[in-house]
Amino acid sequence: MTTDLLTLFDADEATMRGLVAEALAGADDGELFIEHAQAEALTFDNGRLKGGSFNTEQGFGLRAVAGEAVGFAHAGDLSVAALKRAADAVGAVTRGYSGSYAAAPQGTNKKFYGDQNPIGQPSFEEKVKVLQDIDAYLRGKDDKVRQVTASVAASWQVVDILRADGHRVRDIRPMTRINISVMVGEGDRQESGSYGHGGRIGFGDFIAEGSWQYGADEALRQALVNLEAIDAPAGTMDVVLGSGWPGVMLHEAVGHGLEGDFNRKKTSAFSGLLGQMVAAPGVTVVDDGTIDNRRGSITIDDEGTPSGYNVLIENGKLVGYMQDRQNARLMGMAPTGNGRRQGYAHVPMPRMTNTYMLGGDKTPEEIIASVKKGIYAVSFGGGQVDITSGKFVFGCTEAYLIENGKVGAPIKGAMLIGNGPDAMKRVSMIGNDMKLDTGIGNCGKGGQWVPVGVGQPHLRMDQVTVGGTQT
Repeated sequence: MTTDLLTLFDADEATMRGLVAEALAGADDGELFIEHAQAEALTFDNGRLKGGSFNTEQGFGLRAVAGEAVGFAHAGDLSVAALKRAADAVGAVTRGYSGSYAAAPQGTNKKFYGDQNPIGQPSFEEKVKVLQDIDAYLRGKDDKVRQVTASVAASWQVVDILRADGHRVRDIRPMTRINISVMVGEGDRQESGSYGHGGRIGFGDFIAEGSWQYGADEALRQALVNLEAIDAPAGTMDVVLGSGWPGVMLHEAVGHGLEGDFNRKKTSAFSGLLGQMVAAPGVTVVDDGTIDNRRGSITIDDEGTPSGYNVLIENGKLVGYMQDRQNARLMGMAPTGNGRRQGYAHVPMPRMTNTYMLGGDKTPEEIIASVKKGIYAVSFGGGQVDITSGKFVFGCTEAYLIENGKVGAPIKGAMLIGNGPDAMKRVSMIGNDMKLDTGIGNCGKGGQWVPVGVGQPHLRMDQVTVGGTQT
């Protein structure tokens, strides 16, 4: 498979450049985005191989930007005829409009991951053997295990971006992931635990026996903890959040509100607050797409802008938004490398990469010891967030009582309820153990899904509303 996607069209490069330049004449911005993508997945459930898939797709998206308007057309047919039809469609936004085509993004020599295709490496048989081994290992560990589900997935995406000014960039993006879920039971009661790991790496980094055993042990540990959990109390109390994956609450309750489109349209709880204190002193939040091999990292975004390390909140003050090219231009700001799209059939929009809070100076032990009565939320499951108001609800998948500064009984059914900006002002202690998640995040927005990363250190948040199941 060639990675020079322009050669897949039935015309030479000079002809393609001319067609794109003609299609985007009069536009403020825009590009031809070409994609070739492969994906595979295997699922082992209840002692047998339950599902497997492999798919490949390719196509292009042509976009013309004129002020706030966007003309966009896409096709799975890499042909000059299809491109000309797309050009006719997107030209609707530039008829009678005379824009000034924006300068091309700066180039970059940096690359944050390899380009080896993980599809088919290792072989189908070897991957199935790993899934069988995970199932056997967990069933042999504890007689409470009732069900084991394990899966592996990989993708390989090549993108080629050509602008009307002739600027052209390419990126090759691998991705792999493994997930393990365990159901345990005692009598009529059943509880579950899970663990996932992934990134822009090959399978060899985490399907080695020592690696998957750690993940299997963690999934079983969480399930057994939940099997002993008591009903969660309800009320307003101090909450300690664990490091790593609990940063998903930061991602949802704060991160989306710092994306440029919501702020340009003034529909974010953070709109108009640049330069103001929006979090407690000491809280610094960044979006960083430049971390080697991370799930949310991108060498360039889907408009060709190099990824960046972008400070959003600094010592409690709002200092920046995440921007694609269109929203940055309309707001008089610089693009930040956050213009992302699910694939060739989608338009780019401001999206997060790896979003996390920087560490402070407290140890996790100090933070827990400071709480007289509260809960310790180690891991989260699903949640709901309203971007406009900032209101959120998050369910805890692993949590404990804190009594007199000590971690107590595990609890089930705990929900954290609040408002993103308000919650950030309730942070009173920040741990020195900032950690990123294990590489499992997916983010949805506007019907599009992209891989992301989250992270944070241990945090204490004062007087948070907790929904519980205790009667």
